[in-house]
Amino acid sequence: MPFPGGLWWLLCCRRGFTLLRRDYGEAEREADGEAEEEEEASFELRAQGDQGSLEVSLSQPTRSSSGSERSLLVAEEMRSLIVEKGPGPVEDDPDALVKGWLQREMRGCMKTPWIRPRKYWFVLTPDSLDYYSSNEKGARRLGSLVLTSLCSVLWPDKQLYKETGYWSVTVFGRKHCYRLYTEHLNEAVRWVCAVQKVIDSKAPVQTPTQLLMRDVEEHRDSPEVLEQIYRCNPILRYTSGPLYAPLLPFPYGSLDQSAPGPRSYTTLRDEAVKLFNSLQQLESERDPVPLMQGVLQTCLDLPPLVDEIYCQLVKQTTEPLAPGGQGDLHYWQLLTCMSCTFLPSPPVLRFLRFHLDRTENRFPASEMAKYACFIREALEKTKGRECVPSLEEILVLMQRQEMICTVHCPGVPACSVAISSHTTAEEVAQELVSRLGLSQSPNLFALYEQSRRREQPVGSATLLADVLTRFENLAGEDREQDPPCRLCFKHYGFLDTDNVPRDSLEFALLFEQAHEMVLRGYVPTSEETLQTLAALRLQSLNSDFSTHAPFPRLEELFPPHVLHARLPPLPHQPPTKCRGARLRAGLLAGGLWGQALAKQRAERDQRLRGRLREEGASTMAAIVEKWKLLQGMGRPEAMAAYVALVREWPGFGSTLFDVDLHAVRPRLGVVQGQPWQWATLTPLSLQSPVGSGPQRLWLSIGAKAVSLYKPGEPEPLDSFCYGRISSFGASDSSTFRLSVEDRDLLFETSQVDEIAQLLNTYLASAGAQRLPRPQESPTSNPTSEPTVLPQGLCPAAGPWQHRPPVGSSHS
Repeated sequence: MPFPGGLWWLLCCRRGFTLLRRDYGEAEREADGEAEEEEEASFELRAQGDQGSLEVSLSQPTRSSSGSERSLLVAEEMRSLIVEKGPGPVEDDPDALVKGWLQREMRGCMKTPWIRPRKYWFVLTPDSLDYYSSNEKGARRLGSLVLTSLCSVLWPDKQLYKETGYWSVTVFGRKHCYRLYTEHLNEAVRWVCAVQKVIDSKAPVQTPTQLLMRDVEEHRDSPEVLEQIYRCNPILRYTSGPLYAPLLPFPYGSLDQSAPGPRSYTTLRDEAVKLFNSLQQLESERDPVPLMQGVLQTCLDLPPLVDEIYCQLVKQTTEPLAPGGQGDLHYWQLLTCMSCTFLPSPPVLRFLRFHLDRTENRFPASEMAKYACFIREALEKTKGRECVPSLEEILVLMQRQEMICTVHCPGVPACSVAISSHTTAEEVAQELVSRLGLSQSPNLFALYEQSRRREQPVGSATLLADVLTRFENLAGEDREQDPPCRLCFKHYGFLDTDNVPRDSLEFALLFEQAHEMVLRGYVPTSEETLQTLAALRLQSLNSDFSTHAPFPRLEELFPPHVLHARLPPLPHQPPTKCRGARLRAGLLAGGLWGQALAKQRAERDQRLRGRLREEGASTMAAIVEKWKLLQGMGRPEAMAAYVALVREWPGFGSTLFDVDLHAVRPRLGVVQGQPWQWATLTPLSLQSPVGSGPQRLWLSIGAKAVSLYKPGEPEPLDSFCYGRISSFGASDSSTFRLSVEDRDLLFETSQVDEIAQLLNTYLASAGAQRLPRPQESPTSNPTSEPTVLPQGLCPAAGPWQHRPPVGSSHS
C-alpha cells in the first residue's frame, strides 16, 4: 500500500534532520560528551617523577564526588598536560607535528555504507591529537585526545580496506578511541608512525599503588611510618566496595589481548576490574573452586593481569573486616593457588613477601600465617605452568596438602605417588625406579601419557600437575572416552635386552611392551607366529587351557590389522572427469539413487562385518588349539618364550616411528659452488630399493643404529650406525632431517620432537664425545662446543634414566 504524500514528506524530513544531526550536530555533542567523560579521569595516573607526601590520602575511586569537584580536578590536569591554544590560524600552530584532513568514524557510519564519514582537520602535537572543523583561521577545536605512555595505535587493516575502501588509523585513549580513515595507505602509515613516536616519548605512567609499594619497600624497617602509610591510604587496605580502575597501569585499547580458543576478552583494564568483582564474590561463595579456576584461567590467558591479581589479593587480605573468617580465608586460598601457578614480577614479588611477613608477625599461629608460610615456600619453586590447576589440585591446595597420582605399570599393580604442584616427571620416574628395584638396570625408563588414541612420553621437566589438568580437560570434552587418559611407567629406550633376568620385574615390563608392539603391528612376522604368540599370551595370563578360564577379546591377543587385511578390497570408482557427468551424478545421488546407494553401502558394510566376525572366530579357534599344546608350561616360561620369538626380529629393542620419506638431497658443500638443491629420491645403498617418490616407511631408532623399514617387512632397507650420521634436526614442525654422510634425508612426520628427544637420549647415554650432536640453530656460534647432555635427558623435554653408581661400567 503506497504511503500518502504527507507521510512521505514527514519521512523525508525526518531522514534529512537525521543526516544533518549526524553531519553537523554529532561533532558538537561528541565534544561535550568528551568533556563530561574527561571529568571521570582516572585517579591512578601520575607522572613518573611525582612524589607525594606520606600524609596525602590516596583513596580508591568512588562515584560520590560532585561534578564540579571532578571538573576542577580534571581541568587542572588538562592544563598541566596541554598548552591552551589561542584563536590563531590552525595552520600556523608551531607545536604541530603532523596535520592534515582525515575522516573520523561517527557512530556506526562505517557500518552503514550510504553514510560517508565526516572530514576533519587533524593536528598532532607533542601532547595530544586534536581535530578541528576546518583548517581556516579561528576554526573551533571539536575534540582532543591526550596522549600518554598508556595510549596505543593500531596499524591499518587490509581486510577493512577491502570491505570499505578506507585505510584505518585507530588511536586508543583512556576514555576515547579515535577511528580515523583515509583513502591512501602512505598517509595512514605516516599518521600511525607519528602518533606512536609521540607515545614512545612520554614518561611511564605510575599509579598510586606503585608509588605506595615503593614507599613501603623504602620504609619497611620503620614500623611507625609503615602504619601511617597504611592508615592514610585506604587503597592498600581491604574494601567492600567495587573497584573502578585497575591498581596497575595497563595500555588503553584491546591490543594483543585476545586469548586463543573459545574465550573472548575485552581490554586489560576492563578485565582487571571484572576480576576484582569476581574476587569479591569469593567471600560469599559456598563452593569457590570453580570461580578460583576461572580467575586462574584468565590470568593464564592474559599474563599481564598476573601482577594485578596479586596486588588485588594483597589489598583484600590487608586489614580485613573479619581476619581469619570464611571470606578472608578464601582470599588466602586463591593466593595459595596463584603462588603455585604464576610467578609475579620482582617489584610485586617483593611487596608480596613483605605482606606475608607482616601477616605472620601480626597473626602468629593462625590459619593466615600458615597460608603465608606455604605461599612463601611455593614461590621458591614456582617456574610457570602450562595449564591452570585442576579442580582436584585446587581442593588439595586449599588444605595445603599433596595430591595422590596413580601411575600404571604394565604387568604389575598401579603405584600411588604423592606429588605437589611442582613435582616433575623426572622426580616421579626416579622414585618409581627406586621403588620397583630397577636401580641397577642399564635401560631407560619414562612416564607416558596413554589414551585410546595416542601414547607419548612425558618430558622430564614437565609438571605432572599440568598433565593431570589435561586429563581432566579431556575427560570433560570426551565423556564417553574408554579407557580414560592415564599415566604409565614403562621402558623408553633399550640399551641391553639380553641380560634382563627372567624372574625380575623389568622382564615383566619388557614382556608387556613386546606384546604392545605385536598388537600395533610393529613386529613383522608370519600369521602362524602371531597365533603362537597369542597362545603364549593366554598361557601367561590363565595358565593351562580351561573352558572356565576368562577369554580376553581377540584384539587384545592378535593384531587387528591382520584380520582386516583378509577382507576383500572395496571397489574403486575412478573420478568422473566430465563436468556434466559429475553434475548428473550429484543430482542422482541427492534423489532416489542416493537412497539406493546408501542402502547398498549399508548392506556391504554389514557383509564385511559378518566376514570379519567369521575370520575372528576362525583365528580364535586356531589360537585355542595352539594354547592347548602349551599344557604344563608355567607363566615365566611362557613369557620367556614370547619374548624370544619377538626378539628374532632384528628391529626388536628399537622404537618405530611412522614417517614418509619425502626427499633425499645432497648436502651443502659436497658439490662445490652449488647451493642446496632438491634432488630426486636415490637409493640409500646398493641393496635398498627405495623408489623415486615419497613412501611410507618405519624409522627405527635403536641404541646402536638408525634403520629404515618398509611396513611389514622383516629386513631393513638400510641401516645407519651413529658414526655415519653427521647431524639431525627439525627442518620445520613436521619435517625431520637426518644427515647421513653426503646426503640429507627428509621425513614427514608428526613426531618430530619425539624422534629428536630419543636420539638425544641415546647420544647422551652412549657418550656425547663419540657420537654426532644435533645441529645447532643458525643463530648460534658454529665454533662453540655443544652442551654435553646429562644421561637420559634432552634439552627441552625427555625421559629420566637411572645414572649408574660410581665405579660401574655403562656403555
